[in-house]
Amino acid sequence: MDVFSAAPHHDIFLLVLQVAILLFVARALGEIATRLGQPSVIGEILAGILLGPSLLSGLFPVVNELVIPQTEVQGYLLEVISLLGAMFLLLITGLETDIQLIKRHAKTAIGVSFGGITVTFITGFFLGQNLPDFLLADSNERLVFSLFVATAMAISAIPVIAKVLMDMNLMRRDIGQTILAAGMSDDTIGWIMLSTVAGIAAGDAVTTGTVLTTVGSVLAFLILSFTIGRWMVRKLLTYVQDEIISSDRLLSLVIILAFLWGAITQLLNLEAILGAFVMGIIFGMMPRLPEDVIHKLESLALGIFAPVFFAVAGLKVNIINLFDTTLILITLVVIGIATIGKVVGTYFGARVIGGKDHWTSLSFGAGLNARGAMEIIIATIGLRLGILSQDMFSIIVVMAIATSLMAPVALRYVLKRVEIGEEEKERLKKEELESESMVADIHRVLLPVRSRKMDADMQNEIQTTEAKLLELIGKETDLSLTLISVVEEGNKSQCEKYLNQLASGFNIKEVLKKVVVSDKPGDVILDESKKDYDLIILGATEQSDDSNHLFSPIVDFITRFAPCPTMIVKAGSIPESWSPQRILVPTNGSKASKNAAELAFFIARPDRSKEVLALNVIMNDASPNHYLKKQQVQNKNLFAHEMVNELKELGTAFGVSTEAMVRWGDAPEEVIREVAESNMMDLIIIGTNIRPGSSRLYLGPRVENIIQMSDCPVIVFNT
Repeated sequence: MDVFSAAPHHDIFLLVLQVAILLFVARALGEIATRLGQPSVIGEILAGILLGPSLLSGLFPVVNELVIPQTEVQGYLLEVISLLGAMFLLLITGLETDIQLIKRHAKTAIGVSFGGITVTFITGFFLGQNLPDFLLADSNERLVFSLFVATAMAISAIPVIAKVLMDMNLMRRDIGQTILAAGMSDDTIGWIMLSTVAGIAAGDAVTTGTVLTTVGSVLAFLILSFTIGRWMVRKLLTYVQDEIISSDRLLSLVIILAFLWGAITQLLNLEAILGAFVMGIIFGMMPRLPEDVIHKLESLALGIFAPVFFAVAGLKVNIINLFDTTLILITLVVIGIATIGKVVGTYFGARVIGGKDHWTSLSFGAGLNARGAMEIIIATIGLRLGILSQDMFSIIVVMAIATSLMAPVALRYVLKRVEIGEEEKERLKKEELESESMVADIHRVLLPVRSRKMDADMQNEIQTTEAKLLELIGKETDLSLTLISVVEEGNKSQCEKYLNQLASGFNIKEVLKKVVVSDKPGDVILDESKKDYDLIILGATEQSDDSNHLFSPIVDFITRFAPCPTMIVKAGSIPESWSPQRILVPTNGSKASKNAAELAFFIARPDRSKEVLALNVIMNDASPNHYLKKQQVQNKNLFAHEMVNELKELGTAFGVSTEAMVRWGDAPEEVIREVAESNMMDLIIIGTNIRPGSSRLYLGPRVENIIQMSDCPVIVFNT
């Protein structure tokens, strides 16, 4: 077998130059579109039209030779770059897709998809039956031509729709998620229909059995992806995160699996972008996946590949070929029927099946009307199979670009008249708060468990404090918990049994267990914590008599050197039924105390009966100057009330009953203890930052006194 060779030197030169030119012009026009208040995708598509045969390449031969592929090899090379853009775009679209949100709107999505496909297919077939013969590559194949046009009308351009939704900040809206779900349904059904029509055009025997086989293979792919595929992704994610030390290892894993799934869907005669989209959804369901991986993917997709993809789509438009009265009229008719069919169909489905109001129903048609590059791909297939003439190919491409440019404008117009429901308002407000919250980004938690044999009381302490707190936090955010224990040689099997027993006490979606044999538990736990953990929880169940340690040697050591935030839980002996109904958060206005308050809100939010008290203590001043003392008192009082009221407003925004309190006293820790006792507090949360010192963990005398004096459980949230 001959060794494969690279493309000719000149073809490589042109590819590199084309990518540079397309990316530059696409980003430049995208910037202009953004400044004009339009989605950047409009500018990116127009970049291709500007550079393509419609304008610059048609007017200047040198531009045509440099920008437009002149040979099949050059075309293939540029198409590969374009495909990468579509796959990356659909991958991050999948990561942003909320399956639970789609489930809540499944009825509407099904109705929108059914109506959109049915009406556009019928109107498209009728159109194909009545178009002039010169638009057919073979006038004797009118039925195949009509079926192909109907299929082309039914499909939507998910990459374009996704980019429009991102540009307009609609990805997290109910409308955005429903449009995505309906669009993927449209595309999946459309590609099944396309494979059937292509089989007819190629002369293959298309029977009920072959159609059912195609449909069955797609359904089997989806079912296997969200069962076995999801299990495989979870296992691979755990292995790569824990065992591989290379940089950007998770980024590589996501891209590898996205391309693997794309290959599978391509093998099923669908499109590779469907596989990338499905893999994005699966990874989006993994709480262990760090946010920085998603940000890197977004930078790659939206900053590099997606603009090139949309510019390449624009390159394929040649408006000059349609400068004929008859062709212009036919093009307008095709655009009109495609738009009316999609809008009427989706409107009918949303109104009748989904039960949506007038303007909301119109918004689905406005979004799903975009045909984009998917339509261009279909038109290219039709041209290659000898179904479409060159003129009909150009008409479909122009229709694809026109509907894509119409989508953001129509969506913006319609959405001004769509009223957001109270439930959606509350969800969006919650997501906005969480986007700025450190606690909301906690997804992967490490909980070291002592290796020595514990008595029943000690087990209860762990199960009723850490387990209860994690259960409450986990109701508002997906958590992945890892229990780790470091044991001496010979105790591993006994410890594994204990961890299995302990894991059953945690009501969390994912609980992993690790037992490591070592005589250096602190080093082992710190090494483990470097594997993308967001939080370490340390149970300070023992009190050290050594003045060199605040909690215990191991807890102090881990807290001092941990690469991520730590949550130290000092609970003592508490009832098994313990649950923090009233939570006290002392605040001095620092970022650390705000983080502590947010932790309290996440603990309290699942239960409306829970309350949070934000307390600021003003120290009494013994200044001899009466006038200065009066001014200082007024200023201190003003600042103190501003601090606690800010946290009260934040708590109210999180939906938590929050009280603000300001007290005066000689020693803040004494006041905090008295307030905790008089108000029957169940939990105190203190926000800290580690202060540099010697070998001893030093959190400051006030914090350490609160820890020592408090009768109720105390959390030290060190960020």
